This record gives sequence, C-alpha cells and structure tokens, in this order.
Amino acid sequence: MKNLNIKKQLPLHLMILPGFITLLLFSYLPMAGIVIAFQKFIPAKGLFGHQKWVGLKNFKYVLDMPNFNSIMWNTISISMAKIILGLVVPIIFAILINEVTNNALKRGIQTLIYLPHFLSWVVLGGILIDILSPSGGILNSLIKSLGFNPIFFLGDNKWFPSTMVLTETWKEFGYGTIIYLAAITGIDPSLYEAAHMDGANRWKQTLHITLPGMKMVIVLLMVLSLGNVLNAGFDQIFNLYSPPVYQSGDIIDTFVYRIGLLEAQYGVATAVGLFKSVVSFTLISVSYFFAYKFADYRIF
Repeated sequence: MKNLNIKKQLPLHLMILPGFITLLLFSYLPMAGIVIAFQKFIPAKGLFGHQKWVGLKNFKYVLDMPNFNSIMWNTISISMAKIILGLVVPIIFAILINEVTNNALKRGIQTLIYLPHFLSWVVLGGILIDILSPSGGILNSLIKSLGFNPIFFLGDNKWFPSTMVLTETWKEFGYGTIIYLAAITGIDPSLYEAAHMDGANRWKQTLHITLPGMKMVIVLLMVLSLGNVLNAGFDQIFNLYSPPVYQSGDIIDTFVYRIGLLEAQYGVATAVGLFKSVVSFTLISVSYFFAYKFADYRIF
C-alpha cells in the first residue's frame, strides 16, 4: 500500500524538485560563506583556504563606526513606514474596489494599479528622477505654478525618506490589493445578505464581515513583512540615492554594498549581513509566536 502511494505521489515530488534544487543551490549552500564574518577574508586564498580567524572583531568594527547608528535608524524607520503603508493602503483599496459593481471598470483599475509591480527600479528610477527633478520635473513644475519653491525630493535629507516610502507604496500596493481582493471573494455572500436584512449599512458590513473575513490573510502578510524590518529596499534606494542624502537615506544594504564590493572589506560586509539575517529571523519568529498566541494563526 505504501509503495502504491509513493508511485502516485512521485509526479508531485518531481514537480517540486526544480524548486528544491534552486533553493539548495542559492539559499543553503551559500550559507557556508558565513565563516567569512569571522575572518580577515582574502579572496585569493579561496573560501576554504587558510584565512586569518579574527573572531568577533568584524562585528565590533561595524558597531564602533560613527555612522552605524544613523544607518540602523534609517533602515528601521524607512522599512517600518513601508510595512505599515504596505498593509494599510492595499486593504483600503481592496475594500473600495470590491464595492465597484462595473466589472470592466473593476478589472481596468486592478490592471492599472498592478502594472508598476512588474517594472524594475532601474526603469522606475529613471522615470522618477525625471518626474521629481527640481528644474524641469512635472511635479515641481506644478508646485512652482502654485507659487511655491521647488522641492529637491531626491537630494534633500528632509524629503528623501518619505519619497522612498511613498514611491515604494505606489509601486507595490497593487500586488497586495489583488491578494486582499482574493480574500474578500472567499467570504460567504450570505453573510452580507443577512447583515443587510438586519439593517447594517455598507460601513458596518465592512467592519463586521469584510475585515474579519480578511483577518487570516492580514495576519499572514503582517507576519511575513515583519521579517523585512531590516530590508528597506536596496534596489530602490541604490537607484535613487546620492552622497548628499546618505545622512537620511543610507541603509544597511547600501552600506554593505559600499564596504563589501567597493572597499573590498568582505569580512566586515558579511558580518553585517549575518547580523541582519539573525535579527530578521528573530523578528519573524517572535511575530509568528504572537500571531499564534493572540490570533490563533498557524502556518502548519
């Protein structure tokens, strides 16, 4: 009987084999490089060559850097703002779109807000640089026409973080909206009919039926997003920042890029990456624990 079940399940196991191999090659095997965080790594000697062991000196070196605290603050503040807006905005839009009765209009709106998700930050970065330019950008032209001074969104430390948060939210909220719309379609329509018969208006139906029906999906995305607290968006910031905004826009990933690839301090860069991974793993584990304890949510 067991052999029969194995034969039936064999095609399913073969289907996940490519994904398993990819995960093994790109996620697990590279973990051997963690040892670089504890070495004074010299590439010419190779990963398994005789490297000088320095213990925790790389970590101490990073923590003692005068700008590391500001880098941590930039990373956490930008990523937390992105996480909050990345949860709230798609929920609101999903509820609003669900109220649209014209199917053609609904599909058009979904396509329009989902489209930016497929564009890379290399493309969007060039577009945003033109749009937000203080000299000839569309947005600043509008601001000047209203009698205000132009704003250097990508070159002013006051405006750069909020610009990163808003543009990231604009790019990705369509993806989250699709997920929440799928959750809304799974709600039993008879609940709305019963609520309507009891005199509940659309707001009360949303508050007492729609949002509770989306709870599990909201908790899932919240748990997953908390693991990205130290991921403030390397692709976006790398394509849009410049030395004048390092004070407010430099994050852990851009710092690792400069210190690791440009300055060739591989041990220090790996130490920062390991620190970031440990913190992210801890946060997502703690958030999953609280999701299970207070919302009775579990993955398995």
